[in-house]
Amino acid sequence: MLTRVPRRAAIGVATILLASSLALAARADDASPWQRDGHSAVRLLAGSRSGAVLLGGIAFQIQPGWKTYWRTPGDSGVPPRFDFSKSDNVEAVTIMWPAPQKFDDGAGGHSIGYHDQVVLPLRIVAKAADKPVTLRAEINYAVCEKLCIPVEANAELGFNSVASTEDANLRAALDTVPKPATIGDPNPLTIRDVKRDGAKYVVVDVVAPADARNVNLFVEGPTLDWSLPIPVLVEHGPPGVKRFSFELDGLPPGAKPEGAALKFTLVGPEKSYEFTTNLE
Repeated sequence: MLTRVPRRAAIGVATILLASSLALAARADDASPWQRDGHSAVRLLAGSRSGAVLLGGIAFQIQPGWKTYWRTPGDSGVPPRFDFSKSDNVEAVTIMWPAPQKFDDGAGGHSIGYHDQVVLPLRIVAKAADKPVTLRAEINYAVCEKLCIPVEANAELGFNSVASTEDANLRAALDTVPKPATIGDPNPLTIRDVKRDGAKYVVVDVVAPADARNVNLFVEGPTLDWSLPIPVLVEHGPPGVKRFSFELDGLPPGAKPEGAALKFTLVGPEKSYEFTTNLE
């Protein structure tokens, strides 16, 4: 038995299907295909195309129980590395790192990184604002449970959309990036003071809300070859502050701490901030 579909209804159905297929095509154009390995996946995201400065992202999906690493991995781990040199019409790419978490590394120390899923926002500067932009990324990272597995991926994505379907995801990722701050700022969560404690140690006094339980502090040197330890919370610090301490260990050969520009990332339950100061 044949069923007749009214012509007007058929046109309506066709219109809906066409609109849906166009929406799917647009969505596909705003993200590269997932590059998958056994425990993770990675892809590029493109924000709306407007002017010479573009917003993009690197999205990771991590299998439950596994993790990947921040730009500084902590006591153990492998920092991710990215190469955008094969891109078209790209002058520069700046990676903006969301606030990381601290993990027990199973060997008595801690690593720093992410689990489940994370988007690293990218600030992309085009060489010419009126020409097409294609971002090509060689991505090297590690995913770890008890052992670490290196992953290599290559992704490519053009920036074409006037209004990208990934804009909301990229804005949400930007909100997780620590905000620039100055030591002594009157924020509820801030660094009050950084000072030397003898020749080998540095102490950092942090002001945090009274109900803030999970506050972490991370420190980086002026160059990637500095491997400073994760600051440890001092049990009996001064009243009204959380005092952290770390040893001036892991400096590259010949480097001196005096005058070195140290970067501190202060991570709270809701807000995170980034500070830079020259060590005295």
